[in-house]
Amino acid sequence: KSTLLNILAGLHEATSGECYLDGELIQGTDVKRGVVFQQYALFPWLTVLQNVMFGPEMKRLPKAQCIEIARKYIKIVGLEEFENSFPKELSGGMKQRVAIARAYANNPEVLLMDEPFGALDAQTRAQLQTELLKTWENEKKTCFFITHDVDEAILLAQRVVIMSARPGRIKRIVDIDIPYPRDQGTKSDPRFMELKAEVWNEVYQEYLEVRK
Repeated sequence: KSTLLNILAGLHEATSGECYLDGELIQGTDVKRGVVFQQYALFPWLTVLQNVMFGPEMKRLPKAQCIEIARKYIKIVGLEEFENSFPKELSGGMKQRVAIARAYANNPEVLLMDEPFGALDAQTRAQLQTELLKTWENEKKTCFFITHDVDEAILLAQRVVIMSARPGRIKRIVDIDIPYPRDQGTKSDPRFMELKAEVWNEVYQEYLEVRK
């Protein structure tokens, strides 16, 4: 799964086949694709504001515009009171919010997220799931999200792609027909429970295949 994301990000070359975005062959990294990793990957010597400004600055936008863009996304992820803080002064959840804001500030066409909440405690994870849903509803950016958490996949996604064990293959694609807006309360929706059982069954069948 992570290998596929890295190919889409242009960080790895495919050993066979090709990947396209809007008809354009993916070759190397590009601002059209933003990446959020599990381990934050923030610049420790920059403040929150400076980290989020980094992408717009690399595009040589006017400084005032860079600040405006950065503050927009810092506000969306709820960190406006921490824009002058350094990463070492932030909790894990706050660092990941900065990483998400920084990715959105680049205005990518596609956001690639590699288990971004995997290392967080349950409460922080739930908070960031809710933040991501709100941000997606505001921005409507395509998001490619890797997770091992079935609840998380169903809560966030419009489609869940279930992968087989190595060698990784697409086993099944499940459409998630739960309407937006969604929040943590969505997990008690009867349709959510039906889809969860459906996805878990596929995952369990794959587990049985691997054990043979």
